[in-house]
Amino acid sequence: MILVHDSRCCSYRAASHPENPERISATYQHLKANRDLFLEWLGPDSVTDDDLLRVHTLAALETLRQRQASFDNDTPWFPDIDSLARLSAGAALRAMRAARRGHPAFSLMRPPGHHATPDGPMGFCYLNNIAVAALAALAEGEPSVAVFDFDVHHGNGTEAILLNRPGTFFTSVHQFPCYPGSGGQHRSKRCRNHPIPPHSTRQDHMNILRQAWDELLSTRPALIAVSAGFDAYEFDPLAHCSLREADFREIGSWLHGHRAFAVLEGGYSARLPSLISAFLEGWDHGP
Repeated sequence: MILVHDSRCCSYRAASHPENPERISATYQHLKANRDLFLEWLGPDSVTDDDLLRVHTLAALETLRQRQASFDNDTPWFPDIDSLARLSAGAALRAMRAARRGHPAFSLMRPPGHHATPDGPMGFCYLNNIAVAALAALAEGEPSVAVFDFDVHHGNGTEAILLNRPGTFFTSVHQFPCYPGSGGQHRSKRCRNHPIPPHSTRQDHMNILRQAWDELLSTRPALIAVSAGFDAYEFDPLAHCSLREADFREIGSWLHGHRAFAVLEGGYSARLPSLISAFLEGWDHGP
């Protein structure tokens, strides 16, 4: 399995912000010590303006380059955040290209991306990494790409980017109501939302995840892109769901044997390294 990582993604922080560099650095050390996985570590690909302009407006890219103030209460400005966000998008591209060659690949990077809209950053996210990679895959010859988002928060940015895009399918399973307040219903036959009420049982949550996954498979995508958020964990501080480590291992096992790649989105508990490890073990070993 290929892991895409660059330590520069840990070079910025905002005081008391849950999206902190330790999420990545602790997971990196944990995976390096994992003897149940054979991991090949690679760096990000470069990302071009053309890659980004398939997803974001030119005005959004210019604002990201030039702004020197917070984008919203959740999304601070940092020096060089434009380059750091591009690094994360480039890691998604590297993972996608590995998956196209038949190699499972996971991007262990920050900032996350699935809330970033065509018009700009929001919700800890600056560029929409998964959408950049999905639309690049289509541009590079894949006939279809399906995005499976199991982060506890609705992938509103990805939905806005992919809605009505030929060759794409998007499905999100998320707590509702919850940030960002969207995702309460399906948008089309190829844009599906599966809201989970707060404090739902593990089994109910897993049943809906499985239904969404089976629906995605029924579209027979050429490539699967996964927004892998681990904040539906029972002790995550930012949501009210009930999933356990074994559940993330099971979700990972669904990817086994498919042409697929994944990028890290949310997950803010101290157990994040173990949750990601379980997901990757399930993916690598299968059911």
